[in-house]
This record gives sequence, structure tokens and C-alpha cells, in this order.
Amino acid sequence: MYNKAFIIGNLTRDPELRYTSSGIPIARFAVAVNRVFKKDESGSNQDVDFINVVAWRRLAEICGEFLKKGMPVAIEGRLQVRSFKGKDGTTKTMTEIVAENMQMLGRKLPVSGHDSPVVNHEASGQDIADQAGGEVPF
Repeated sequence: MYNKAFIIGNLTRDPELRYTSSGIPIARFAVAVNRVFKKDESGSNQDVDFINVVAWRRLAEICGEFLKKGMPVAIEGRLQVRSFKGKDGTTKTMTEIVAENMQMLGRKLPVSGHDSPVVNHEASGQDIADQAGGEVPF
């Protein structure tokens, strides 16, 4: 079996960086990805998909520090589908990419002087959840 996802798009909001009760960093953000399709004989149409992304540990800290709304970014990871109870008591399902690698795209920002990092996150989200006592925050 193989579960690998690659997306390139722009951040829809600044990453939300939080910490589990055991101190493990987790960042959540969404990436807007354009999708072009042929509507009919008159030409093509374009739509946008908003893909949820979650990053753990050092990758989460880097995303929280360097990524900002509107920035182009490439994400490599795996798809994860999880269920949880909503505030109204109903079961909700969420699909997201658990990021393993991230690369900032576009031109370099003159402020930091750093090259766009390619960040490799070696531990899987399940490994992190196991270490955090099975809890998956927000």
C-alpha cells in the first residue's frame, strides 16, 4: 500500500501553532490549490480546492515561524482521514495531509537571508499521537 500526497499552492491563512499537553508542537494551515477543468466546448474553467495540512514537531515550528498567508508552498506528505465529535455532538470527518516535507516557493525574502528550506519530518503523525498518549489536539 502507498499513501503519498504532493500539493503546490498558496497558504490561505497563517499557520496556527499549538502544543499538545506533553509539549509536542503541531501546526495547522490550509493551502489553496487551483484546479483547471474543461467545462464544455467553449473552454476551460478554474476552481480552487482548500487542502488542510497538519505538521508536527520541528516541521510545525518551522511552519509557524516562516510561513505566512499568501505564500506559495510545496507540501509532501500522506493523506489522513480522521473522525471526531463536533461541538453539537455529531461525528465529523476531516481529510488532511500530514506534512513530511515542506518547501517555500517564490523569491527569497530579504529579511531573513536564509534560503528556502526543504524540511524533512521523519516521524509520522501516528508516531506523534502515540507519544502524546493518543491525543490529537484540535
